[in-house]
Amino acid sequence: MSRTTRNAALAGCLAAVLTLTGCAGGGPQGSAGAQLNLATLTSPQSLDPSQAVGSALPFFQAVYDTLVKREADGEFSPMLATEWTYDDTRTALTLTLRDDVKFADGSAFDGAAVKANLERFKKGGGAAAKWLKDLTSVEVTDATHVTLKLAQPDPAMLFYLSDAAGLMANPAAFAKGDALKTTPDGTGPYRLAKAKTTIGTKWVYERNADYWGEELPYKELAISFFDNETAIVNGLRTGQVNAALLQNADQQISIESDPRVKTTEQEFDFQGLLLFDRGGAITPALKDARVRQALNHAVDRKTMLATIRQNRGAATGQVFGPDTAGYDKALDTYYAHDPAKAKSLLKSAGYAKGFTLKLPRMSAIVNDALASSLTTDLKAVGITLKWEELDGSTALRKIFTDRAYPGMVMNMGQAADDWIVVNELVTPGTFNMFGSTDATVGKLLPQIQSGGEKQKEAARQLNRHLVEEGWFVPFYRMTYLHVSDGTVKITPQSGMAVPSIYNYAPAG
Repeated sequence: MSRTTRNAALAGCLAAVLTLTGCAGGGPQGSAGAQLNLATLTSPQSLDPSQAVGSALPFFQAVYDTLVKREADGEFSPMLATEWTYDDTRTALTLTLRDDVKFADGSAFDGAAVKANLERFKKGGGAAAKWLKDLTSVEVTDATHVTLKLAQPDPAMLFYLSDAAGLMANPAAFAKGDALKTTPDGTGPYRLAKAKTTIGTKWVYERNADYWGEELPYKELAISFFDNETAIVNGLRTGQVNAALLQNADQQISIESDPRVKTTEQEFDFQGLLLFDRGGAITPALKDARVRQALNHAVDRKTMLATIRQNRGAATGQVFGPDTAGYDKALDTYYAHDPAKAKSLLKSAGYAKGFTLKLPRMSAIVNDALASSLTTDLKAVGITLKWEELDGSTALRKIFTDRAYPGMVMNMGQAADDWIVVNELVTPGTFNMFGSTDATVGKLLPQIQSGGEKQKEAARQLNRHLVEEGWFVPFYRMTYLHVSDGTVKITPQSGMAVPSIYNYAPAG
């Protein structure tokens, strides 16, 4: 993977917290069947599906269908593709397509459109373009059949086709420069209402009268961008907003006191220290697994969770989430808070006097309480933590181009697919920039990638190995709160922090 692709991937991961600008307007409270008003902290830079990322998926789902639909529980069901089959090698995925779908200009959705979209997505340089890195070609058999040829098995391919990579736009728009950036052209359940939309602030979508599929319950969908959760809470209370996701514990507690609201909890992101430098190129001490284990024993996860998240979450020592096959509940408590053991491990590794660890700090991710807690915990075992303040304009360059730090504290979504976890954090790429590996990792990755009978057990073995070797220092999974003003029922989406647009319905 090129350095440019790594940076693009990071941009997608950090966009929601590093590029928040502007504020949202409001409107009258929506009623069942009329308008659904959603609030978000994510603002898409473009409505061109080649630039789509998962955190902004609802903006795109309104106007573009995906090849495969991902249900709320994570299962896959037909959408633009009605059937799919792999060959025995799992390097050829054949899709059967609907034959009754048209774009707004009357042109047919067909195999040629699928080929054009997938090839464009792969070459488009978007944050998720890397998902199709193993796609070597798309063979069009006829209007309703295509075969995706892969360089090697990718067990997450159906997930990708239900997400950003599977969004289908009208190929006729590809020759119109940046037209799709502000004028989306798809086959989805809504059309962008440009006269009602203020790009960067509020996007309004009106029901597509010619939609081929089942009609969604709301005639109009509005998604408003806010730059802070206090404003979102105020919007819920004043009727500007019908539904939103709240991540901040204080804001969650604040809204729960309102008897009108309905809330649903979801554990999704984990927060922790992602270690990049397991080879010791920047910080030599990190080459020794005992030092990485010492870091894990030094962190007081329970106290951090109580003081920073007000116990809204669950302490954990693993990066695999509960929805994955690799998850092992016992690994949540594998590392007890044990400063004495941490000191002993450091001494045995030759660092009895400790060492200095320099990390980047972006206040949108690492608040004062978290920075202070981590500094205090590491100081107690002899490790000096030095924070270097960064802003959004310099973070990407210093972290991933200059490779100036041995790790970073990060919020990461816990995907429901084991291979996505592996691809994001274990294989060489954005969050394994130095390409760390070992014999055990090298043995288990092909077993997970094959998607065969050994996949689940291999994922569990890999997870345990990563924890035992201290590849990462997770702190806790965070409980998020889906909140509605009482008029909307929200169903959380497996593998996503924000629900799909299909997961909203009138309450009662």
